[in-house]
Amino acid sequence: MKKIILASLSPRRKELLAAVGLKFEIHPSSFQEKETGISPAHLALHNAIGKAQDIAEKHKNAIVIGVDTVVAYKKHIIGKPKNKKDAKRILELLNGTTHRVVSGICVIDTEKNKMYTDTEITHIEMDQITDKEIAAYIRHGEGTDKAAGYAIQGIGGLFIKKIRGDYFNVVGLPMHKLKKLLEKIGVKMV
Repeated sequence: MKKIILASLSPRRKELLAAVGLKFEIHPSSFQEKETGISPAHLALHNAIGKAQDIAEKHKNAIVIGVDTVVAYKKHIIGKPKNKKDAKRILELLNGTTHRVVSGICVIDTEKNKMYTDTEITHIEMDQITDKEIAAYIRHGEGTDKAAGYAIQGIGGLFIKKIRGDYFNVVGLPMHKLKKLLEKIGVKMV
């Protein structure tokens, strides 16, 4: 069987793949992500393809998974907060709104030179949160390395009123779409 490679250091992606029993290696990509200038779906897919291709070039007989996730609110791409002040700005911007979590996925079979891609969009409705709650969450530090400054799988989930779409997409890896792409290559996750 071909080795499966995840082109990411994301602990959440690693945990999700491990939780379903998939045997894989981690080889982080050095691809320089594009940050803006195109729609969120095109941006996420562009970055996912770039990450997967970067690693695929180095492995002859492998299946490479590249993923990129961006958060979008109106026409803004929301990245990871630069500092506590930026985290406060982001959470205040998203407070009481609906934003989108958009992931691009790319799976490459390097032996057959086949590439399959897809995107996933999840809509997140954030509740009204108080200035006190925002300050406490920032002090906690959970969202410092997360796009949009919060983690849905942790304390940040307390601020989420409603989710429409794939929960795992918000965590960082749309598992259902990944399963479908891997099946096209002949890999069964279950």
